[in-house]
Parts: sequence; structure tokens; C-alpha cells
Amino acid sequence: MIWTPRTTVAAIIEQENKFLVVEEEINGKMTLNQPAGHLESGESLIDAVIRETQEETAWTLEPSELIGIYRWQHPENNDTYIRYCFTGSASNFNPNQKLDDDIHQALWLNKQQLLARQADFRSPLVLDCLNDYLAGQRYPLTLLRN
Repeated sequence: MIWTPRTTVAAIIEQENKFLVVEEEINGKMTLNQPAGHLESGESLIDAVIRETQEETAWTLEPSELIGIYRWQHPENNDTYIRYCFTGSASNFNPNQKLDDDIHQALWLNKQQLLARQADFRSPLVLDCLNDYLAGQRYPLTLLRN
């Protein structure tokens, strides 16, 4: 059997000292995550993070930089995830857009509000990406080739 990690993308979007996050239900539990999701066949990583942000938050993401690339193995099912985390700005909010089925709502939370809800984070990657963003870690999008 060939090992196949799951490729995902995520976005850290900060505006007016608040971060765009989503509350989503996973296996019957309410979790908190950055806008994130799986790369689809034939899609670039940049196109995937734009699409996932739109589908989960109704905001249009303009990616500007890559924060990092992360590997995480789920402790219960041993699935491995490779996450590409981006940052950028959000615009063109569509209040009439229906969000993905598992998304309950998109929220803007400040750093203190976000850190107070660490127990709700979907995975350790949420905090890892946030910490790297806050530390100023950035890489140019030209690092990625399609």
C-alpha cells in the first residue's frame, strides 16, 4: 500500500487586530480553525486557499505570502496531513453566501479571544500556524511552483 498524506491549505487573515476563523463541527464536536481545506485534483495551492477561504467564510482572499509548510499525524487514525499556510488580505464579503455544510460561522477574533479558545482548536496546526505568523515568518509565493 502506498502512503498518501493529505494535502491541505489554510489562511491566516488579520484585519484591525482580529483574525478570521471558522467554527466547524467535526465528528459531533464544535472546533475552531483557520479557513482551511483539501487541495483538489488539478488545483494550485494558491487557488485552493482562495477557494477554501471563500467557501468557508464568504470572504475573498488575496494571498500575499506563505507562512509555512507543516506536517501533522492525527493521533487517533494516523492520517498524515501536509498543511500549506498562507496569509493575505480579505475583501468582497458576500453576506448572502451559504457557507460549507460543516461550518457554523465565520468569526473575527482578537489574539486574546483566539488563544482563550485553544481547547477548541481543530488540531495543533492552528496554533503552530498562528505562532509562526505572529513571529513574522513569511516566504514569497514564488517559492511555490505549479
